[in-house]
Amino acid sequence: MFWVPLLLLACAVAALSCGRLCLAAVHAAAAEARASGSTRRLTLYEAAFLSGGPGRVADVALVSMARRRRLLLAHTGWATVVDPVGDARDAPDDVERSVLGAIGPGGQSRIPPVRRATATADAVRALADRLVAAGLAVPDGSWSGIAGALRQVRAAAAAIAVLGACATLLPGQGQADDLPVAVWFALPLLLTLSCLAIARFEVPASRWASPAGQRLLGAVPSRDDLTALAVRGVRALNDPGLRAALSHRDPNLDGYRSTRQQGH
Repeated sequence: MFWVPLLLLACAVAALSCGRLCLAAVHAAAAEARASGSTRRLTLYEAAFLSGGPGRVADVALVSMARRRRLLLAHTGWATVVDPVGDARDAPDDVERSVLGAIGPGGQSRIPPVRRATATADAVRALADRLVAAGLAVPDGSWSGIAGALRQVRAAAAAIAVLGACATLLPGQGQADDLPVAVWFALPLLLTLSCLAIARFEVPASRWASPAGQRLLGAVPSRDDLTALAVRGVRALNDPGLRAALSHRDPNLDGYRSTRQQGH
């Protein structure tokens, strides 16, 4: 019966990994409950955040200002301020003021650092907090917790399969009329695979939007290029010049959440 310790190890691995995934799913469900039945319409910035995170909000602000002749976005990846003030009816909002502040007093800057500074500005953080409080956005750390739990369950399933294979090769497995060793290992393996199957339907699939937020995103009409940018990203822009300007990306921007946590 040398395989019994391996079976106990397989059961412990399955229980711990599935337990972690269940806890992550419970936290996600709590956020979903806060937004249950919400039918309000999303603003452009809200749709951008739920679709692509803080970097998408920065993209929407840059393109909106370029369309209103407030900025010039060159295909070479430079942003130049044309009109920092505007008139009384077209004063910059908080996100646009963050863009202007990121460009600086020189009036010109590369787009990637402007995008990064805007994405981590107080205006975007406040937007994120409002969406999290409404249950429409995934809270800080929740997505990384869910993704980590899913990776752990997948690793547990692979480890259980390896332990089961090793156990079948060990001597002293019992009499011929006993249950095959593989059957015992099938139980923890079935548990991990079942958790993965349930998570496919119950756990938020988006890094930014909760299930409630995803439902509201589905109701956002594609009225113009700006809305299409907010929901689908830079590839939805019809203007090749703007696509080229915003194609100069910052590979570190996706680390917004870790950056934000370090700032607190």
